[in-house]
Amino acid sequence: MNIDIGIPEGQRLDIVDGLSRLLADSYTLYLKTHNFHWNVRGPLFNTLHLMFEGQYTELAAAVDVIAERIRALGAPAPGSYKEFLKLTSITEAEGLPAAEEMIAALVHDHETVVRTARSVLPTASASNDEATNDLLTQRLQIHEKTAWMLRSMLE
Repeated sequence: MNIDIGIPEGQRLDIVDGLSRLLADSYTLYLKTHNFHWNVRGPLFNTLHLMFEGQYTELAAAVDVIAERIRALGAPAPGSYKEFLKLTSITEAEGLPAAEEMIAALVHDHETVVRTARSVLPTASASNDEATNDLLTQRLQIHEKTAWMLRSMLE
């Protein structure tokens, strides 16, 4: 079926490529944060356990919004570990890191998601895709704030 939302197909597909990478990064970060929530230990257990829960809950909602934007642009959303592995810039944690290492890893990963989201903005802006720009701006704000809060725990 022809999609006529005012964004040419080539531009839509370029935006979809970027959003697919954002989805993969976000889902991989969700999984990593959930893993840390389950396995954190040490004196900051309660603080980090609750913080990580809030973060993975927010990410769970975000992946749905990103996937639905991809669908609205007329493309299938990636949805398997195999697809995410090909697309993501986030690396898995090795073993069970100490709490401080978990925090540092998540700072790095939220900054990675920020860079991925930011990389899609020029294409979306050039295509006058305000819906994607809005989504990206919201994701940037959330990930930058989360990285700052986590970084503050390491100072």
